[in-house]
Amino acid sequence: MRSQPATKASERKPFGRNIVAFRSPTLSTQIVSQVRDALFAKELRPGDFLGTEKDLAQRFGVSRIVARDALRTLEAQGIVEIKVGSGGGARIAKGNARLFAEALAVQLDLAGVSAAEIMDAQRAIECHAAELAAINATAEDHARLRELLADAERKLDDVPAFTRSSHDFHLAVAEASHNRALVVQLISLQHVSWPSRNPTLTPRVARHVLDVHKELAALIEMRDPAAARRLMDDHVKMIAARRIAEHRDIGERSDAVLRTAMRRSAEPDCC
Repeated sequence: MRSQPATKASERKPFGRNIVAFRSPTLSTQIVSQVRDALFAKELRPGDFLGTEKDLAQRFGVSRIVARDALRTLEAQGIVEIKVGSGGGARIAKGNARLFAEALAVQLDLAGVSAAEIMDAQRAIECHAAELAAINATAEDHARLRELLADAERKLDDVPAFTRSSHDFHLAVAEASHNRALVVQLISLQHVSWPSRNPTLTPRVARHVLDVHKELAALIEMRDPAAARRLMDDHVKMIAARRIAEHRDIGERSDAVLRTAMRRSAEPDCC
């Protein structure tokens, strides 16, 4: 397939010019779908002017109410940025994937994705991120990892603070991979998997975690991708075992509380 020469936004045909007006119960949904399809097809690019509410209504042959609803949906999905007032209208957004990392985490939680599933995905992402970090990390990335290790050393006796520092270290490894897709996925999974309270983090475990982090940072600086991947794999497997056990304990305690509450509700009121 021959590649087409790139064209400036001002030279491209206005989106929707050749679209046939349609009538259906889901008009705004169809507008959203066509804009999204045009984005994936590279017919629309960040910064391109999509138009005003009136423009979209005329282009698609719909009412302004329908066009307004479509624009609101596109804005909520992060596809467009809308400026109001004189010279306003909708433009294709620049894009910030991190804004939706938390939204994805919420959906994973609502869907009932298990701790084991989350940790399997996290293991795959973090292992590849560690491998890429050993290849792509810059001097600034190395300095950031060393800074976080020093910070964690100071917080060994403070479980919440050490937990946050460990979270930041894992994210910094992913960022050192310079693969934004991996970073955003890890952020989403960390929202679900990383505890604010860490009941299984004893001083002995914290020291072991810090030693592993130090070894991992050294392997990344040595640019040994295979060894960095192996060490991260072993490390995340250890984390997964603890997280799954914690979730199982929480579930058992919740079930016990529920059974107690149901039993008490069935008992007659005391005179």
